[in-house]
Amino acid sequence: MGLRAYAAAVVGAAGALWLMSGTAREHPLLGSEAPQSIGALEARVASRPNDARETQALAQQYLDARQPGLAIVLVEGAPESVRDDVRVQHVLARALIDAGRNGGALAVETQVLEACGAVVDGQWPPGCDAVLLASAMRRTDILRELLARGVEDARAHPETSLASYLIATRQARVALE
Repeated sequence: MGLRAYAAAVVGAAGALWLMSGTAREHPLLGSEAPQSIGALEARVASRPNDARETQALAQQYLDARQPGLAIVLVEGAPESVRDDVRVQHVLARALIDAGRNGGALAVETQVLEACGAVVDGQWPPGCDAVLLASAMRRTDILRELLARGVEDARAHPETSLASYLIATRQARVALE
């Protein structure tokens, strides 16, 4: 009689495990706080992988949802023509900063400066404008100051990061009397 009880218990436990292992629903990667527009942007990027503006917009949405890793993977997996777009590189630099990789962000932002710094006959290079150039210059100054102080991840060293930011963004004003 003991063997039958043991067999029944084993079969019952196996049945319970089988019932509990049913199909699971998909869980959203970004959680419920992510904007609904991300799904539409993901579909557009999937259907038009060579569109740099769509890739930039999706990467920015990932950053706004506090998912820099997704933005980095998106840009690094994009076609070369998209990765070389200065607007996409600028968003990639921000993603690298958010991921705690200031050295990589400085390298990417320096490429943006080199690409946008060559204004020929008053014409900006493709994708560049004054706002992008100013933002890249400011970010490069801040990153240089952070790295000079040995800060690779700004979130890990908030006091040093704040001091570096203040030093990099200080302005001198001259008043003539």
